[in-house]
Amino acid sequence: MPKPAIIGWSHGKFGRSESPLPEMMAEVARGAIADAELEPADIDVIHVGVYNNGLSKQGFEAALPGVVFPELALTPAHRHENACATGSTAVFAAHDSIAAGRHKTALVIGAERMTQASGHDVNEVLLSASYREEEEHFKSFAGVFGEIARQYFDRYGDHSETLARIAAKNHANGSHNPLAHMQKDLGFEFCNTVSAKNPYVAEPLRRTDCSMVSDGAVALVMAAEDVAASAPQAVTWRGMGNANDYLPLSKRDPLEFAGGRAAMNQALKAADVNIFDLDLLETHDCFTIAELLEYEAFGLAAPGQGHRLIDDGTTAVGGRLPVNASGGLKAKGHPIGATGVSMHALAAAQLTGRSPGIQIKDPQLAGVFNMGGAAVSNFASILERAR
Repeated sequence: MPKPAIIGWSHGKFGRSESPLPEMMAEVARGAIADAELEPADIDVIHVGVYNNGLSKQGFEAALPGVVFPELALTPAHRHENACATGSTAVFAAHDSIAAGRHKTALVIGAERMTQASGHDVNEVLLSASYREEEEHFKSFAGVFGEIARQYFDRYGDHSETLARIAAKNHANGSHNPLAHMQKDLGFEFCNTVSAKNPYVAEPLRRTDCSMVSDGAVALVMAAEDVAASAPQAVTWRGMGNANDYLPLSKRDPLEFAGGRAAMNQALKAADVNIFDLDLLETHDCFTIAELLEYEAFGLAAPGQGHRLIDDGTTAVGGRLPVNASGGLKAKGHPIGATGVSMHALAAAQLTGRSPGIQIKDPQLAGVFNMGGAAVSNFASILERAR
C-alpha cells in the first residue's frame, strides 16, 4: 500500500482578513504547490475543508479554488465538513485516496472566513456543533465548554489557575509565531484575573480561556512515495487514529474525552510508541479546559491531575512534551475549517526545521490532535520526517 507523505505546505496569517474566501484558498494553494516543487497540473485531486454552516451564503466550497486559480478549475474536488475537525477530515480523506492507490497527489485546503459574521451569527453557527435538542440553553459553544469546566471543578476542585496557566503558556508561545492571530504574551496574572478586559464568557471560563474568532487558510500537498522521493521535503504518518463519541453530553461522561483517548491510542499503537516518545504535540485547545482534559485523556496525567503538567513545566517549551508551541488555537486563532490542516502543516514544519515560530530542537516525532464538537469527532496523527 502506498505511504502518503506531506511534501509541501503554505500557511496564511490567521486573524481578520478582507480577502474573499476564494482568494484566501487560492493563495495558500499556490504556495503549497510551489513549496512541493510541483505544478498545478500535477495535482490529481483537491480536498477542501470549510465548515461554513451559515457563516456565508456561498456554499459549494470545493469549486471555489478554481474561481481565482483557473489551473485548478478542472481538477476533481471534494468538500468536507465535520465541525471543528473539518480540516483533519480533509487531510485524512486525502491520505486515504493516496494510500488506496486512487491518486498520486492531493491538495488539501482548509479555510474559513468568520469575522464578517455578527457575534450572534457566529454563536448560532458554532452551537450547531452541539446537540441542540438538549444543549440549546447553553446559548453558545463557550457555554457548552463552560458547563464541562464547571463539572470538572465540581469533581476535582477549582482549577481556574490551571486554566490561566494554560492560556498564558499558549499566548507566550504564540507571541513568537508571526502567523498567529494574537502575538502578545498576556502573562499569568492577566489570564487569571477577571476584569473588564478579561470578563467571564461562560463562567468559569474567561475570555482568555476561549479561542478567538478568526479568518484563515492553510494548504498541504500530499503525495505517494514515488512522487515524494523527488520532493524537497517529506513528512509521513507513523500512526493515525480516528474515533467518534456520543454527540449529546447526557450520553457520556464529558470529562473523559473517551473518543479523543481512543483516537490517540489508535495512533500511538500504530506508531508503536507511547505519548512521551513524542517531541511535541499540537492539540485542540478551543478552550483551555479542552487542553487540560486532553492531558488526562491521552494518559499524560491521571484524571483530575492534569494541573501537575502545567505546574512542573512538562508541557512548556523546553519541557518533556511541549504542547502547542505554535500558540495553539488559543493564540494562533481558530478558523474552523483551517484548524486541522494548520496543525498538520505546523507539525510538519517543526519536523523539517522550518517552524515559523518557536522551533523545537531536533524533533523526531510530532503528535496532532484535532476534534469536532466536545470531543465527538476525533483525529490523531503521529508524524515523522522522512526527509
